[in-house]
Amino acid sequence: MKYFGDGLSEKHKELNQIIRRTDKIEQAKELFLEIHAKLHLSEISNTEHNEVDNLICDLNDNEYAIMPTAKDETIAWVIWHIARIEDLTMSILVAGEDQLFNYEWKQKLNAAITDTGNALSDDEIINLSKTLVIQELMHYRNEVGKRTRKIVQNLKSDDMKRKVSPHKLEKIMLEGGVSEQENSIWLLDFWAKKDIAGILLMPPTRHVMLHINDCCRWKELFRTKKTFYRS
Repeated sequence: MKYFGDGLSEKHKELNQIIRRTDKIEQAKELFLEIHAKLHLSEISNTEHNEVDNLICDLNDNEYAIMPTAKDETIAWVIWHIARIEDLTMSILVAGEDQLFNYEWKQKLNAAITDTGNALSDDEIINLSKTLVIQELMHYRNEVGKRTRKIVQNLKSDDMKRKVSPHKLEKIMLEGGVSEQENSIWLLDFWAKKDIAGILLMPPTRHVMLHINDCCRWKELFRTKKTFYRS
């Protein structure tokens, strides 16, 4: 059952069809930005109130750290995970710049890790979720979203078929964006097979759609059930 993003999958399919066409570059960028706007708080794109606003607006602090079932994560983990992946891939792999995340952000967030959180155990996910400063976490994701939009606006048609650079992948590893654990380091191999269009079609769009859908489902559970796997 879909809990989030009615019509977004169809728009994403359309983006996939045109994103590498040189004669459709401006249309592709516009469509990307339309999809991306619906995956972040509306204030990031100055657009109308959206489903992400609805998800976040009335969440209680404790709800960010609830793991509904043994197969789930937490909303705090999801926000960390999608923000870190968008920052790493868009800042480093697409734009060739430094990631937004740095020591200052780590301190403000009270983050125990620097990677995407892919390899965390349930205990580690709960601990991360309870120690992150949620207000700063949302601020970080907002800033990542704003940067992504600027990066995409400046892309040219030739950029879309440009392969991901091995040196930039190495930069992600050296800066702690992924760990050497099997459930984390595979991301480098996954991204290595992409061109820039492929990156745009996954980390800042499709990947986020799937995770926010989970968060919307979990929120519904929070409001209808009394017992959970971990909290």
